Amino acid sequence: MKNKVKQFSLIIFIICYTLSIFSITSFAANNDISTYSPHCILMESSTGKIVYEKDAYSKAYPASTTKIMTAILALEKCNLTDTATVSHNAIYSVPVGYSHAYLVEGEELTINQLLHILLIPSANDAAVVLAEHIAGSVESFASMMNTKAIEIGCQNTNFVNPNGIHSDNHYSTAYDLALIGRYAMQNETFRKIVTTTQYTLPSTNKYAEANRFFKLTNELIVPDTRDSVDNYYYPYATGIKTGYTNPAGECLVASAKKDDLEYIAVILGAGKTENGLSARFIDCKNLFNYAFDNYKTYVINNENSLIKQLSISNGNIFNNKLDVIAKDEINLLIKNDTDIASLTPTINISSDLVAPIKKNTLIGTISYTVDGNTYASDLIAGNDIYESNLRTNVLTFISIVLVVFFLYKLLKFKPTKNTKKKNEKKKKKKKDDNNYLYW
Repeated sequence: MKNKVKQFSLIIFIICYTLSIFSITSFAANNDISTYSPHCILMESSTGKIVYEKDAYSKAYPASTTKIMTAILALEKCNLTDTATVSHNAIYSVPVGYSHAYLVEGEELTINQLLHILLIPSANDAAVVLAEHIAGSVESFASMMNTKAIEIGCQNTNFVNPNGIHSDNHYSTAYDLALIGRYAMQNETFRKIVTTTQYTLPSTNKYAEANRFFKLTNELIVPDTRDSVDNYYYPYATGIKTGYTNPAGECLVASAKKDDLEYIAVILGAGKTENGLSARFIDCKNLFNYAFDNYKTYVINNENSLIKQLSISNGNIFNNKLDVIAKDEINLLIKNDTDIASLTPTINISSDLVAPIKKNTLIGTISYTVDGNTYASDLIAGNDIYESNLRTNVLTFISIVLVVFFLYKLLKFKPTKNTKKKNEKKKKKKKDDNNYLYW
C-alpha cells in the first residue's frame, strides 16, 4: 500500500513539474520573438496593451531608471525656472563609482538644469538635490515617489531613494516601469530632454566655468553611422532612460515611435550576448521592429458613436427609444492580418433600465477582446427618456386627435374646380338680383 502511495505521489509530482515548465515557457504574449534579458515587456503607448512580456511582474532592481519617477515629480511640483541649492548630503551621499555631475556644495541651479543632468548623464547628485528641494529630505521624497507609483498603477514597486543607488528594499518590475515610462512620456518637457544627446552646464555662483559637458547614455538615441554590430542607434527611438548597478545588471526603459504607433520597452537584469553585445539594446531594437512590422491600431468605435437603440417599456409612448452611445473611442491594437469583420463586441446593459433616464447617464459597457487584451468603453444614454403616465398620454392622444381633425377639415374643404364654378354662379346670381332690385 505504501509503495502505491509513493508511486501515486511521484506521478503527481511529475505532472505538476511538467505543467510548471510549460507555464514558464509560455510567459510571452506571443512566441514569434525571443529576448536575451530575464525581465522584458513591450507595451503599446496609446492603449497600454502588452505585445510581449517575459517575467515582467517579478521584482527586479531598477538602478537609474528610478530617475524617471524623480523627473516626473520635479516636473509636476516645480517650475523649470525655480532654483535649488546643492547640499552637503547631495554630494557625499553618492557612493564612489556612481555617476555624478561634479556639483559643488552651495551651488544654485535651476530645475531645468538639474533635470538635464539627471536624465542625460544620469547624475546621482542631481537626483538628491531635486529630492531635497521638493520634499525636504530623501526619505520624504521616496514616500512621494511611492504614492505617485500607486497613482500611476504600479503593482509591485518600492523606492527608497531618488536615484536608484542599490538597496535591497529598492525594487520595481518591468511592467511597473513601463507604466512609469508611459506616464512620463506624456510630458512634452520630459520628451524633449530624453532625446537631447549632449548638454553643458553653464557657470554658476560656485562654478565659474562652463566646462561640465555631458553625453546621453541611451545609445538608441545617439546617431551613429558606423556599419557595425555594436551600432545601437535606432532611428525611431524617442527615449527614455538607462540604468546599471552590479546587482541590477544593465537596465533600459526605452520608447520608439513610427507613424502613429509608439511603444514602451523595458529591459531589466540584462548582460552581454554570446558575441559580447549589449543585450538591452539588442532586445529593444528587436522588440520594436517586431511590433512595427506586425501590429497596427484600429478605431472600431468613435467617441459618442451610436451602438444601438433600446425600447424603454415605461417610457412615453412617443419618446421611448433610447440611443445607446459609446462614451469613449475604442482603439484596438491588432495584428496586420486581423479580419476586422470577425471582431464582435460584448455589450452589457443595465438590467434595471427604466424611465426616467437622463442624457449621459451610465447604462452599460462595451468591450472587445483581441489577443488576450480587452478594450472597453462605458455606454451612456444619448437622449432623455421621460416616464409614461396617464395624464401625459391622454393629453398627447387628444393633441394628436385634434391635429388630425384639423388636417382632415383643411383637406376636405379645399376648393376644387367645381366648387369654384359654383361659387362664381352664386356670385353672378347675387349680382343679377341686386341689379333687378335697383331697377
